[in-house]
Amino acid sequence: MAVTGVLLVLFLVVHMLGNLKIFVGAAAFDHYAHWLRDLGSPLLPHTWYLWIQRAVLTFAVVGHIWAATSLALRAKAARPVKYAHRAKVQGSYAARTMRWGGVIILLFVIYHILDLTTGNLNPVADKAHPYANVVADFAPGRWYVTLFYTLAILSIGFHLRHGIFSALRTLGQQTEKGQRRNRAIALGVAVVLCAGYLSVPFAVLTGLVS
Repeated sequence: MAVTGVLLVLFLVVHMLGNLKIFVGAAAFDHYAHWLRDLGSPLLPHTWYLWIQRAVLTFAVVGHIWAATSLALRAKAARPVKYAHRAKVQGSYAARTMRWGGVIILLFVIYHILDLTTGNLNPVADKAHPYANVVADFAPGRWYVTLFYTLAILSIGFHLRHGIFSALRTLGQQTEKGQRRNRAIALGVAVVLCAGYLSVPFAVLTGLVS
């Protein structure tokens, strides 16, 4: 669970940095998108890097879901008889909604792929001009897309806040001082990633990027 989570967080960081190139301009953003297709050339044929990346991400997502399901089943099997009275568990909102948050994120990923990767749900769907696809996607007239994107990114933020903290504990940092540091790191990473991802749709919505 922790290892696959780390892989996914690293991808989110790199993907966010790539998204922020939209603030440099259309030419730079489109060049970056096309560069990804040729990354590894001439060792790798055209687009092979992206397919390798997608395969690794698919493995990480499937592994993460499998780990989450296995842990849930093990926890249930460890207590086959329900408690007669169980005190309310104290914990953050993020911790209490990890499973539902994971489902929301999975649905968002499917939508995101159909929108900005395959272009099935994008109003422009021009693979040669990714910048135009993003601008069309978050245009003021499509405010509902920005709203959905915002809700999904916030769900990812809650998921990351608890997930990173849990991963750091799993990987060995369990002292009281370490846990305080873990919480600060988890919150910081979640806030930075949410801000980075949300800056793009809101820049388009407000006309800063057009």
